[in-house]
Amino acid sequence: MSASTSMSHHDDHAAGHDHGHHDAGANAVFGFWVYLMSDCLLFSGLFAAYAVLSGATVDGPTAKELFDLKFVLGETFLLLFSSLTFGLAMIGAHKGSKGQLLGWLLVTFLLGAGFLGMELYEFHHLIEEGAGPGRSAFLSAFFTLVATHGLHVTSGMIWMIVLVIQVLMRGLTPKNMTRLSCLSLFWHFLDIIWIGVFTVVYLLGAL
Repeated sequence: MSASTSMSHHDDHAAGHDHGHHDAGANAVFGFWVYLMSDCLLFSGLFAAYAVLSGATVDGPTAKELFDLKFVLGETFLLLFSSLTFGLAMIGAHKGSKGQLLGWLLVTFLLGAGFLGMELYEFHHLIEEGAGPGRSAFLSAFFTLVATHGLHVTSGMIWMIVLVIQVLMRGLTPKNMTRLSCLSLFWHFLDIIWIGVFTVVYLLGAL
């Protein structure tokens, strides 16, 4: 076999290998889209339950009496900015800049932690005031919806830590790029869900 033929076979194998990685990555992202659609159904059910039960306060406090819009707006800005910083992290990843990716992921993680800290403070404050999930159907629906979103944010942050470790160990491999793309979709999805929570639960409740 000539050297040129051998090189041709090697190039064909490399191209096929890259194509296989591309197909696997595309399938993984598509599968993750399917998961997000199922998650959307979960949140739709929680939103519907909240809408039905939002007036069932019995003799307990109403949304207007409980919610501080300025505080929740602060939470919202933290999550919105974290979506922006995740986008900057992905730009760094596509440029092949590991430093830019990790730096912006750290900022994203800190913003997510700030959001969660404010949410936990709000829950603690409400429970201290006697407005816990057992007080009324309205509060049960509120805590379930907001806490489910908070658990998703927590999962995203744990996933972020795992990915940072994998990138530090293996670099920006095709597999890691696919995982980053899936996490990016997940994080932006949580942003969209929170905008719904802010509008339906807090904004309409306060008005």
